[in-house]
Amino acid sequence: MALWHDRALAPNLGLGPPPAGPSTWPQPENESPVMLNKTLLDILVCPVTKGPLHYDRDQAELISVAGRLAYPIRNDIPILLEDEARALSDDEVAHWRQR
Repeated sequence: MALWHDRALAPNLGLGPPPAGPSTWPQPENESPVMLNKTLLDILVCPVTKGPLHYDRDQAELISVAGRLAYPIRNDIPILLEDEARALSDDEVAHWRQR
């Protein structure tokens, strides 16, 4: 198992920072603190519907339109537990269906 000491050399798996913590890594001004790897996002599905999830970078959530749920992302880790998800409003569902 490789230990990554330099963010530039570490693979972007979307699994969070090494034990040193994010305080040692300056965030670029235009970058949201939460970044999910496209490959990881492609394999994740809604645990309720088994359907696709959409990434809401601004709210740090994964959206299941079919399940009408928004799963939080905390410390770069998607929390895919139904009990932790919030219900989407009708307006939010309509917004995500248009995308």
